[in-house]
Amino acid sequence: MHRMSPLDASFLHLEDHVTQLHIGSVTILEGPPPPFDDVLEMVSGKLALVPRYRQVVRFVPLALGRPVWVDDRHFNLRYHLRRTALPAPGGEQELRNLVGRVMSQQLDRSKPLWEMWMAEGLGEGRWALVSKVHHCMVDGVSGTDLLTVVLDSERDPEKPSAEDWDPEPAPSAVHLLADALVERSVSPYEAFRAARATLRAPRQFAGLVQDTTRSLVGMRGLVRRTPPSSLNGPIGPHRRWSLARSQLSDVKAIRAALGGTVNDVVLACITNGFRKLLLSRGESVDRVVRTMVPVSVRSPGERGTYNNRVSAMFAELPVGIEDPRERLASIRAQMEGLKESRQAVAGEVLTSLSGFAPPLLLALGERVATRVPQRNVNTVTTNVPGPQYPLYAAGRRLLEAFPYVPLGGRIRVGVAIFSYDGALNFGVTGDYDAAPDVDILCEGIEAGMSELVSLAAPPTAAARQGRPRRPAKRSAKPSAVEAGSDETSTPTA
Repeated sequence: MHRMSPLDASFLHLEDHVTQLHIGSVTILEGPPPPFDDVLEMVSGKLALVPRYRQVVRFVPLALGRPVWVDDRHFNLRYHLRRTALPAPGGEQELRNLVGRVMSQQLDRSKPLWEMWMAEGLGEGRWALVSKVHHCMVDGVSGTDLLTVVLDSERDPEKPSAEDWDPEPAPSAVHLLADALVERSVSPYEAFRAARATLRAPRQFAGLVQDTTRSLVGMRGLVRRTPPSSLNGPIGPHRRWSLARSQLSDVKAIRAALGGTVNDVVLACITNGFRKLLLSRGESVDRVVRTMVPVSVRSPGERGTYNNRVSAMFAELPVGIEDPRERLASIRAQMEGLKESRQAVAGEVLTSLSGFAPPLLLALGERVATRVPQRNVNTVTTNVPGPQYPLYAAGRRLLEAFPYVPLGGRIRVGVAIFSYDGALNFGVTGDYDAAPDVDILCEGIEAGMSELVSLAAPPTAAARQGRPRRPAKRSAKPSAVEAGSDETSTPTA
């Protein structure tokens, strides 16, 4: 039995009938599709490396303690690993429809909080794995670690030896309640012991206070409301999903010629996407789009630990700037200021303080916070670095990987970025009813990258191109098409 951290537990408390808080991935693999039993064998051989995949959430009676993870004595891999097929013609639109439908379904809390769907029938003989896992189990970075654990780094890896799994007995409600009361009774002592240890290291403590204070001052701009926009408002239970592609080599060329970081270039392209989206909706771009940017505060020694170690910064996307060079320069200057202000430090420290709040009050407070009408944040943008080497599933090479980010509160559109084996791909989630045009955002992202690539190209090369270059695509990969799902049933990590 293992108790959740306050942050992990918050993702459970925030979920409701319109907010599904699972993160996910969509991977496209070379064909032909393997036998389903081969995929089952692959995942089964990795379960010992991911204990949470065979554990369920148990809630403490009267919410007197945070939820705990316990072994699922009725674990059935065939429930979590599922097989489906795309309807003809099996193109990218059919895949997007499936992803939107699967991601619109909440995970069953009576079972381990993950699912993986093997989707056959993708064009050109390929197939896909659509997976999802609840955010209370992993953040984006540890989710990437999880992907590299479940998949193989070789086409024909050595098969793991059979494992005998003996689940621990499930605790009774009385046991859960008693354990929570004992923990709460000793928590003042734990807090005192932590404070005493802090006083023994006054220099480190003073540095943390200084960083936190500075970052809180940097967050003061969040109290300013952004102008009204269709980007914010009530959301429904159904989702749309779309994608955009680019290459890391293009980003490196842009950095070399124009300066900035990978995140700066990515945010500049996303800014162009939101600019195109707002203009297509007939809305003014004389404004900024404020985005929450999750930041991993996981130390190198914590990699492979499947919990949440994430904070946040808040950036303002200058959608009013038309010139791509000026747009990138504006974001670069802003991000340097945010790093200097150490916003992520404040977010992480304030999140850790939630551990002192009674779990029942914490749950109620978070639910109220998501329902308060506000326009302080318009969207969420998360960038997760992935493995830069090929991965395999049941002997088939993974060709492309795209992320999925959930929506919550009054945010109707979210963007996730994932890099894999030289590619930098975007996954865009939209509310099904309020954001039927997320494909325009994706087209704007790709166009923004093409504009920057053209600016970064040598003058002679740019003259030969004659027009902005589209992101390179392999012939074996699908072309971009319209997003959206016209169905509302079914799930993924």
